[in-house]
Amino acid sequence: MATQTAALSRPLAPASTGILLPAFTLWWREIVRFYRQKTRVVGVLASPLLFWVVIGSGFGTSFRSGGAQGQQHYMDYFYPGALIMIVLFTSIFAMMSLIEDRKEGFLLSVMVAPVPRSAIVLGKVIGGTTLSAVQGMIFLVFAPFAGVHLNPLQVLLVGVVVFLVSFALTALGFAIAWPMDSTQAFHGIINLFLIPLWLLSGALFPMTGASGWIRVLMYLNPLTYGVEALRALLYPGMTATFPLPSAIATLLLFSLVMFGLAFLMANRRSTKPAA
Repeated sequence: MATQTAALSRPLAPASTGILLPAFTLWWREIVRFYRQKTRVVGVLASPLLFWVVIGSGFGTSFRSGGAQGQQHYMDYFYPGALIMIVLFTSIFAMMSLIEDRKEGFLLSVMVAPVPRSAIVLGKVIGGTTLSAVQGMIFLVFAPFAGVHLNPLQVLLVGVVVFLVSFALTALGFAIAWPMDSTQAFHGIINLFLIPLWLLSGALFPMTGASGWIRVLMYLNPLTYGVEALRALLYPGMTATFPLPSAIATLLLFSLVMFGLAFLMANRRSTKPAA
């Protein structure tokens, strides 16, 4: 009897709630949080649109890159790069909420709960991916102004490319934001690393006209394959730098590697979850 009484008096160990429910809750929180901030929604769409119109109109027909690409108006050439810019900004800045969650104590409360780390990573990454992919697909309403008329299959394939790029960049943003305690440091990394990543993706200029060492960096840049895949889908008559299947396969590998990196970063600081 004494043994049974002692056993009943001991607190029960918290049972894990699994992965899907916590991940879904964090995903939904990211969606609601973003769309309650109307200025973020406007800023994400307005900035790339402004870049596309101003830069595209500025270069206009003076843009030449040789072959068929030289016949394009620069607004047409720059359109896939502007779409990737939307995905980049939304994916990366969505993960700034991770730093805010740490400061507010929300992240600590999640990590001490019986929730596996994989659920935290999955929920945050899928939440940011959803936001950036939706924002990117919304930008397709401007496609006719770039001379693009999509059929349903093209829209589906564009959605696949946008999703893969969004997932990879969101996971990368998670890995960068996880060890940081200040948004200033996060902005510094973006300005130093992620903006050049976009600039060297073929968004602003093609590989064919770049110098040798720049061309090497562009080949090594995973975003290059995203831009080229979108360009091949939006302008099927253009000569593609990479075959579409190999570009999508590269993006899939990039996504898996970045998600693995995010998961490793989340587990690496298991003894120090919050500042």
